[in-house]
Amino acid sequence: MGDHLACSVFSEWQSYLVTRADLDKQPHEVAEMFDGVAKRYDLTNTVLSFGQDRGWRRATRAALGLRPGERVLDVGAGTGVSTEELSRSGAFAVGADISTGMLRAGRHAGREVPLLAGDALRLPFPDATFDAVTISFALRNVVDTEGALRELGRVTRPGGRLVVCEFSHPLNPAFRTVYLQYLMRSLPTVARGVSSNPEAYVYLAESIRAWPDQAALAAKIGGSGPWARVGWRNLTGGIVALHRATRV
Repeated sequence: MGDHLACSVFSEWQSYLVTRADLDKQPHEVAEMFDGVAKRYDLTNTVLSFGQDRGWRRATRAALGLRPGERVLDVGAGTGVSTEELSRSGAFAVGADISTGMLRAGRHAGREVPLLAGDALRLPFPDATFDAVTISFALRNVVDTEGALRELGRVTRPGGRLVVCEFSHPLNPAFRTVYLQYLMRSLPTVARGVSSNPEAYVYLAESIRAWPDQAALAAKIGGSGPWARVGWRNLTGGIVALHRATRV
């Protein structure tokens, strides 16, 4: 019964969300969707990633090469769990997110970092404010990828660093097939058991499948204007990739 219901939900949402995943990510819709999953967002991520999310956050912090006294902006910070990880470097870490529900959940959880409302396309900071910027698992939910990369560049000082932590494409073909089956079939089912809004994870699964691979995202970053020396490193066999760049 549970599997039948999950497959039914998946089928009903798939035809509608295929276009949303790569074409129709309006800011208010994204904010409302994440408001709906905020209550149990961090727990759901840990369950769905089999605990790998903690290691991905640590890898992002390491890739940024933060030093005490530097200022780092965490865009798409959600509840601020990633922002807290960045602050462990000794840098002054600020989180920004478009979902006020996620920010409220973070404050309720007692996050000890600044968490501000902010759209990735119109960040509420002056030019060249930060030594480093990062966006984790959120760039694919922005309606204008290149616009967001330019805006991240605007608030970063020349010579500053960017790290994009995002789902990507597993390198091994057999592993990629198994991963996509999990993503599109099992993930919505698992989400029903732990998420406060499991239907949203159908959209999130489709958005992951539609996202560019490692080389294509690197080309987007390099072609967005302010970023140079773009490279990437695969995590967990390519399920996630860390893209790095330097502000020119």
